[in-house]
Amino acid sequence: MQRFGTLSFGHYGPLGGGRQLTAGDSMLQAIDLAQGMDDLGVNGAYFRVHHFARQQSSPMPLLAAIAAKTQRIEMGTGVIDMRYENPLYLAEEAAAVDLISDGRLALGVSRGSPETVVRGYEAFGYTGSSDPRGADLAREHFDLFLRAIAGDGLAERDGSSPFGTGASGLQRIEPHSPGLRSRVWWGAGNRDSAEWAGRMGVNLMSSTLLTEADGTPFDLLQAQQIDAFRSAWREAGHAGEPRVSVSRSIFPLTTAEDHMYFGGRQDGDQIGVIDGMRSTFGKTYAAEPDVLVEQLKEDAAIAAADTLMLTIPSQLGVEFNLRVVESFAKHVAPSLGWESTLRSV
Repeated sequence: MQRFGTLSFGHYGPLGGGRQLTAGDSMLQAIDLAQGMDDLGVNGAYFRVHHFARQQSSPMPLLAAIAAKTQRIEMGTGVIDMRYENPLYLAEEAAAVDLISDGRLALGVSRGSPETVVRGYEAFGYTGSSDPRGADLAREHFDLFLRAIAGDGLAERDGSSPFGTGASGLQRIEPHSPGLRSRVWWGAGNRDSAEWAGRMGVNLMSSTLLTEADGTPFDLLQAQQIDAFRSAWREAGHAGEPRVSVSRSIFPLTTAEDHMYFGGRQDGDQIGVIDGMRSTFGKTYAAEPDVLVEQLKEDAAIAAADTLMLTIPSQLGVEFNLRVVESFAKHVAPSLGWESTLRSV
């Protein structure tokens, strides 16, 4: 494990007891938490993106704010639903955030997860999908997005325009961030989509669930998915080594408050049906730090990945989550091979 960070679902709304967490609270707390993690030398702050829900839905302003207030931490998404996106506008926004952050954007995209509405992307104006889940639409948008961030010319120049150079040919979108293409990730929920990501030459975000359920433990299924991805990458002839992330719910129990919230949460893999498919969900790890170290060393997918994302209970606030992250950074992560970014400064 070379890197670790947090994956926030960004929930807001009623908290019980008359308390309310607003959308503004959620975003401002995300910025504060990212600043705190940057000071600790944690590697990344990543955000789920969901539409028609009380969660983060427009991540670029949030990521730009984090970029402006931090120095080292990677910020990103896990994942943007490409069914909803204008590919060229997303390419402009992503390039802008990547430039503001000096190349610290990790842009996770995919078909997206199950929604609170029926084919919500159609309300955004994206119709014509022949797939009941819109997978064809997502990949069509993704293809154009990749071309845009690669700097391909996409619109005919107007040689007579007073705002142009008089040149002919095709014009790329602006701004352009030359390294952004290498920092794009595809969120995969099964082996086929992981292999497709490898052939496309993008990094892999292995999902918090897999649409497979044959009795194989979740971590082994995920490790097999990662192996298939890397094999497809090599067979396609891409240069270098791709990055791979996995996410886990992990809580070091070091205080009475930790035990109160998560002491009874240790459980095994779960089997369920999501989006009409029988799926395997990963387990929650909650134990004293020395026990966690031994448990996580046995997790095949964590061993296979270079980046671990801790799913955090963002509704519990900055102070609580920063303490969870700091505890993991001090008492667990170093035993898994991690080194703080502060050591390289």
